[in-house]
Amino acid sequence: MAERVRVGVVGCGLIAEVMHLPYLAELPDRFEIAAVCDLREEVAAGCAGRFRVPRVCSRWEELLDEPLDAVLIATSGDHAPIAIDAARAGKHVFVEKPMALSSADGERMVEAARQAGVRLMVGTMKRYDPAYERLAELLPAVSDLRLIRVTTLESPFVPYVAHYPLIGMDFAAPALPPAIGDEERPALDAALGEVEDTTRWCYRWIMLDNLVHELNMLAGLLGAPEEIRFAHLSPRSVSIDMQFGEAECHLSWVDLPGIARYRQELCFYAPAERLTLELPSPFLRSMPSRLFIEEGEVFSASSWEREEIVSYEEAFKRELVEFSDCMRNGREPRTSGEDGLRDMRLAEAIARTHGARAPGSARRDGASRIETGVL
Repeated sequence: MAERVRVGVVGCGLIAEVMHLPYLAELPDRFEIAAVCDLREEVAAGCAGRFRVPRVCSRWEELLDEPLDAVLIATSGDHAPIAIDAARAGKHVFVEKPMALSSADGERMVEAARQAGVRLMVGTMKRYDPAYERLAELLPAVSDLRLIRVTTLESPFVPYVAHYPLIGMDFAAPALPPAIGDEERPALDAALGEVEDTTRWCYRWIMLDNLVHELNMLAGLLGAPEEIRFAHLSPRSVSIDMQFGEAECHLSWVDLPGIARYRQELCFYAPAERLTLELPSPFLRSMPSRLFIEEGEVFSASSWEREEIVSYEEAFKRELVEFSDCMRNGREPRTSGEDGLRDMRLAEAIARTHGARAPGSARRDGASRIETGVL
């Protein structure tokens, strides 16, 4: 492979315009943006003009015919068909989350990349946050970890992106809950089986579009949970209880329409130590996450705290560097296809745990606990 990777970008939506295209352009020693593709031809042409991209496509099949080394997939729909065909065409693949809509399709993606001898990387960028990496250094030394608390207060994204010069974005239109399209239903049914509509919707638009980040961050630190004890999904809130070794994990995701400030925290509690990672809106470039380190004397009120800002490096940019390094060196990325596949299986198991207890479910077996061995 040449020193510079010739990459084609499929999907010129929000995250491509805010993060991927600018950072690819900021890494000219590693990447050459050779082609862009979007169903909206005027958006693709506008992005091509802004980032000096020579080739514009309206169909991803056209883009795969280009002489590319890699494809970055940032479309809004199912990523599996594009990723599989790109791998079979001998191109390395970076795929934004959700990796796929079912673990079965995720397995096909992993196998296609393996057979073609190309790298498959999933864009769960929070694993490349410098403060997250610092947390990963400190957590193994925590003695007697007992409790994990993950809290996300979702908020409207427009205030965090309106200051960017975006092409083809209409923020005046009200944000309506997306429906499940007929083209996606077979994959969702394959993932979940017979569940009622709310469970299917929450799996698609909350678990895969949002909570996959929280699941991936936890897995990067602790591996897969040993048990899912409880799961409740609704369009406005999610509550999940899991077990990681001796530590209980309580995860809450809440959509608060109109809330003024996005907030996400991962907290780890032991009798004498607490580690808290606070992450800002993912749409803010180079906004640092903060790590709080608390210690104290057991059975005493004596305690102390320090706050660390590790770096202003952007996680989205650092994951592109990882992708480049993996292609150059032939190694698997930290957020590999197998890594994403584990997240898919866990998301499916959580949705099934909820679905088994949901009113109107076809599966009323009363199960509230699913062992990770069946994920």
